[in-house]
Amino acid sequence: MKPINLKEKHAEFKAQWHPHQIAIVDNMQVLLAKIQGEFVWHAHENEDELFHVLKGTLCMQFRDRTEMVNEGEIIIVPKGIEHNPMTKNGEEVHLLLFEKLSTAHTGNVVHDKTKTNYPKI
Repeated sequence: MKPINLKEKHAEFKAQWHPHQIAIVDNMQVLLAKIQGEFVWHAHENEDELFHVLKGTLCMQFRDRTEMVNEGEIIIVPKGIEHNPMTKNGEEVHLLLFEKLSTAHTGNVVHDKTKTNYPKI
């Protein structure tokens, strides 16, 4: 039961599109991630995801629109909704993610960017 400094934790890794686990809350995990460019279209059939932008601007693509999520804002992607996170103009974006432990990184899709475990920091 100690405070977690998110800036310090983000400084511990450089890998993009590879979330790192910083805490578990019941059956939910708290992750930090650095992203740049475009990810992969996917959905999570049984899990919602919460994205909190700590630095930069996240472009959350949905099939019918793109939502711009600015620093200090969150977006929740409901279960079953196809989405594709991305950034623009080479910007690296820092995220805090909150999702169930059962959530697969790329949901229903297997891709080169798919990660099957998250380092704990």
